[in-house]
Amino acid sequence: MTGEFWPETVEEFFAVAGSPKDPHNAWFRQVTTYWEMAAAMVLHGAVSAELFVDCNGEGFFLLAKFAPILEAIRERTPGFLIKTSELVTRFSAAGQRYEVATKNMANRRKVMAAEQESPVQDSDMVKA
Repeated sequence: MTGEFWPETVEEFFAVAGSPKDPHNAWFRQVTTYWEMAAAMVLHGAVSAELFVDCNGEGFFLLAKFAPILEAIRERTPGFLIKTSELVTRFSAAGQRYEVATKNMANRRKVMAAEQESPVQDSDMVKA
């Protein structure tokens, strides 16, 4: 989820999310449902928002990662990352953590785009 799965379109997203036979589908389901459950625990008062935000970042990372196509995803799957989104809007600390994740995600996408434009070749690397 953090390394290989970077869908740029809703079609790329559902090619994995909507296909149980895709080898990445199980990882996708495991990670997203885990963080949605964790966000729900905060929303229902089982875990304090301050503690959760202090100790966790991946749920915010996921929301930021899918933000560019989130509206299109929710047209087909309205509940996708809905608890994490609610957490961000309900608790200011979560909203602030999400803002940081969004900025980090934008920077990461720029780096990834630059790497795709000029991939490093083995011959370009200096060997010690």
